[in-house]
Amino acid sequence: MSTAILTGPPAPGSSLDGDLRSLGFDVKAASGADETGALLAAVPAGERVALVDPRFVGHVHALRLALTDPRFPAAAAPGALTVQNGARPALARALTGASGTDDLTGALADALDADGVAVHRPQLGTLVATVPTDAEARHEARAAVDAVDDEAVRLRSAVKAHDGFFTTFFISPYSRYIARWCARRGLTPNQVTTASLLTALIAAGCAATGERGGYIAAGVLLLVSFVLDCTDGQLARYALKYSTMGAWLDATFDRAKEYAFYAGLALGAARNGDDVWALALGAMILMTCRHVVDFSFNEANHDATANTSPTAALSDRLDSLGWTVWARRMIILPIGERWAMIAVLTAVTNPRIVFWALIIGCAFGACYTTAGRVLRSLTRKAKRTDRAAQALADLADSGPLAGIAGRILGRTGILMLPPLVLAVIATGALLAAVLGRPFGSQQTIVAAVLYVVFSGAAVARPLKGPLDWLLPPLFRAAEYTTVLVLAARSDSPQALPAAFGLVAAVAYHHYDTVYRIRGGTGAPPAWLVRVTGGHEGRTLLVTVLAALLADRGDDFTLALTALAVAVALVVLVESVRFWVSSGAPAVHDEGETA
Repeated sequence: MSTAILTGPPAPGSSLDGDLRSLGFDVKAASGADETGALLAAVPAGERVALVDPRFVGHVHALRLALTDPRFPAAAAPGALTVQNGARPALARALTGASGTDDLTGALADALDADGVAVHRPQLGTLVATVPTDAEARHEARAAVDAVDDEAVRLRSAVKAHDGFFTTFFISPYSRYIARWCARRGLTPNQVTTASLLTALIAAGCAATGERGGYIAAGVLLLVSFVLDCTDGQLARYALKYSTMGAWLDATFDRAKEYAFYAGLALGAARNGDDVWALALGAMILMTCRHVVDFSFNEANHDATANTSPTAALSDRLDSLGWTVWARRMIILPIGERWAMIAVLTAVTNPRIVFWALIIGCAFGACYTTAGRVLRSLTRKAKRTDRAAQALADLADSGPLAGIAGRILGRTGILMLPPLVLAVIATGALLAAVLGRPFGSQQTIVAAVLYVVFSGAAVARPLKGPLDWLLPPLFRAAEYTTVLVLAARSDSPQALPAAFGLVAAVAYHHYDTVYRIRGGTGAPPAWLVRVTGGHEGRTLLVTVLAALLADRGDDFTLALTALAVAVALVVLVESVRFWVSSGAPAVHDEGETA
């Protein structure tokens, strides 16, 4: 139970007490600033506490937004202020110097800001939150409250402000009502997220049957899973139920559902004598690399100074035309459009066509977004921060071998080359050898060693160049493609499914890194990167295994499977430990859909 303290006697006829109780607060009334301090000190440790001006007039949802969002240590709206346990000492200090102030909650919010406690002030839009000072102002405020349906506002705000075309026009118009239905029955976003995952897994199982009826059921269930996937976020925003566990589930289950469905399609195709595991893995690699382009670019530029470019200005002008906004969101094949396409093609065609459509769509989206970001990076004059450089280094996922190579090469002139040039040399040499030499060739190992050396040199300096954000996607493409090509050229028919599992496990680790950085907690611990070898260590290991086991395809498959299981166990255990811990951020992704 949270506690709300009215800083004075309630106004006659006010519904404030009942409104606060409906939001889960135990309401206490103080006679003045001194008693407010005493009541604040009496609130049990660990509880959220809110201070509310008894003259407050406004919508219940305005109070909900200001006082119940768990993501912020402190939040305020006109006439209302809340702090979580960590900010309570700062509130107590501020209260000692704020007596005699007419706008007590506003003064306390300013004092908290000055004390280093960031106070979140939600955008209320048409919602009313005010502290009238006389009867006439109070009457006008009540009329303003009656003029706006806060439930309609609450429903609209449950939908993401920036979403894809398919989600906006074909899902959200009704999924928001499903979210409200869930909220009124006490269901949590985590329960809806889990239901979405289970539905997608059943869809994957239907696809694995290889029968037309199974494909049709899989397509329908995949769309149902996506509706639930939208509903969980809308429920979190509608009920303001954000949690650390929810952040982890929301960030990772989308990938788990999509990977599982790819595997189901590949298994279904195999039942009909069509081996599409290489296509399934290729589609996953393209999609993941495209996401890494987005993540790296955003991390490199979100806090850059002088962050302008003619390309960005052109983009803003195109957005002003209206229809171009939707066109540009659709052509990159975001999750809504992608899942709709997968569902429809699964139901009416076959897995091979599904994967080729995915590969073509993801390749086009990757080229489009990458070209636009390269143009922006070359035309903007931006000074990148140390934090951005560290985020790129974390996203690179360089292991101990890269660190050793960087330290050794620090004494040579090779580090005079720009990091991007070194990364291109590393990636180009590796992929040329893997694609151009026979399976198990010793020259592939030489190329992998060169990859370790040059990729280590690339991250030996701070990544502050205009195009240094390209390093993480280059390293992802090099590692994933190496695994794909070597598995495809192996004599064992089970090597590709094993490679699929390995890339899925590694990709999970990379997505987990992204969402930790987004939550402001930094990359996974250094020991995890050391244990998993970093991208260069894993790449070298796979090439060495291919050379040593070239004549024993089944043994190569077993080695890939063992590596996949080992990586999956380590990264999942650490990921679960982090996201369910108190140190994990209570966040919910509000950006564009991936």
